[in-house]
Amino acid sequence: MKKKKIIVGNWKMAPRTIDEAKKTFAGIKKTASKLRNVDTVMCPPFVYVEALALRVSGKRLSLGAQDSFWKEEGAYTGEVSSAMLHSLGARYVIVGHSERRAMGETDDMVSKKTDASLRAGLTVIICVGEQSRDQHGEYTKRIEEQLKQSLSQVQKKSLPNIIIAYEPIWAIGANAIRPASPEDVLEVSILIRKVLTNMFDRESSQIVPILYGGSVDAKNCGSFMNEGGANGLLVGRASLDAKQFSEILKVAEQSAKKK
Repeated sequence: MKKKKIIVGNWKMAPRTIDEAKKTFAGIKKTASKLRNVDTVMCPPFVYVEALALRVSGKRLSLGAQDSFWKEEGAYTGEVSSAMLHSLGARYVIVGHSERRAMGETDDMVSKKTDASLRAGLTVIICVGEQSRDQHGEYTKRIEEQLKQSLSQVQKKSLPNIIIAYEPIWAIGANAIRPASPEDVLEVSILIRKVLTNMFDRESSQIVPILYGGSVDAKNCGSFMNEGGANGLLVGRASLDAKQFSEILKVAEQSAKKK
């Protein structure tokens, strides 16, 4: 049985208005709703979740959030709980994104957020990735450490609701050293499977999808899924362009059919 590809769009702090958000979402929906081998997840800013959730129909396109807090309620000004997000229609949540980690988010925080999100009924997309690469492979220890700590409260029975997204920070943004290659992605995917196998077991490790995230566009996305072995993608800037993101979805559909 072929496995579906999972394509996650992370809108970050954009677009500026709800009208723009609705228009972009509608454009993406036209393509996403037709693809049988791709599960599409759009993660807009918190303030747009409810309005866009009302426009979701069927199971091929879902809503997610870009972050959540680990408490259900309380005196935490500005925070949003996983239960609140679920009540608005979100079914996924991103935790541990490299931009959140750059603002001080720790593996312990990611672990707490993961636990709270699972209890609220959300599927959790846990981001991991190294700041830089060295010749001796020390960077693999950082990825292993992130995984172990972030998953420290996760039980084996919850693995069907876990997704891992690999973000090589050194390959993303204006300060990128070089673009990541499919070989880079395959190497880390194998490492992630190994860590999951050691933490749980081999059969359970195969349940967890591994996505690639980092400067993904319609031209390079196919290689990360085909040669790189990624089960899907975490797409940033390109997900705000309905036309380009729809092209990525179509490439993912073709990639899924090859397996």
